Amino acid sequence: MGSAVAWSSIDEVAEGLARERYIADRALAVTLYLALRLGKPLFVEGEAGVGKTEIAKALASALGRRLIRLQCYEGLDVATAVYDWDYPRQILEIRLAESEGHADSARARIYSERFLIKRPLLDAIANDGPPPVLLIDEIDRADEEFEAYLLELLSDFQVTVPELGTFRATMPPPIVITSNRTREVHDALKRRCLYHWIDYPTADRELAILARRLPDVPERLARAVVAVVQALRGDDLFKRPGISETLDWAMALMALGTREVDESTLSETLGVLLKYEEDVTRVRADKLPQLVAEAARAG
Repeated sequence: MGSAVAWSSIDEVAEGLARERYIADRALAVTLYLALRLGKPLFVEGEAGVGKTEIAKALASALGRRLIRLQCYEGLDVATAVYDWDYPRQILEIRLAESEGHADSARARIYSERFLIKRPLLDAIANDGPPPVLLIDEIDRADEEFEAYLLELLSDFQVTVPELGTFRATMPPPIVITSNRTREVHDALKRRCLYHWIDYPTADRELAILARRLPDVPERLARAVVAVVQALRGDDLFKRPGISETLDWAMALMALGTREVDESTLSETLGVLLKYEEDVTRVRADKLPQLVAEAARAG
């Protein structure tokens, strides 16, 4: 199978993502370029809020492709992830045929593509045009049985529907699989992918992300925001703030008309950055002066 995209260099990948306001470092651009060229899924791990899901969104937008998202959760099954039958329409078809005296032929017709509901995985495979981008989000939340099902899909890019046969992808869709590492994903699944770990960004990269995503934020305030977030990440918190919290806090400060970060504003808006009561209480108790000093130095 050939490549699903026409990008011919790593720089083109990085530039394509940048146009969609996603700032990728060199290592991610290289791994994504190879995944696309080799027709391999990209398996991305990292803490929540570091931009894993956004990779697939930016990739689909940059390619002008449809994004198909499968949100994983405990108990996810084939009927939800792969395909199902439109039972109400099938029953109506049978009843209509029975009223016309053609019940036997109706039972044969109801198992056709006309009554097939394509869930995300089959929808991504059974495409005639340019393949969409498939996002399998938070695979670590799904059961191991679902992981096992994915192995065949990722190996052969095909889905079998017993009543109809096998659907094969004429070209493998770009696939991004994300994990927050709440549990270990089986090695057999990872071996079918190219792997990349996304860490929290450096201050310079986070400032670049903020400037690209929220260009209306004044540079001085943006530097203060990044300085506070970076300092919080260096503390012993239950959950450190991710890039999404950085962006949310910058928007919150703009909404409040804030130009400089002081202790009062920081205390009142900590719930934007921190998501656990223990973290909020600890920071309010003894960290506010230090964080405000960091913001002042950066700004």
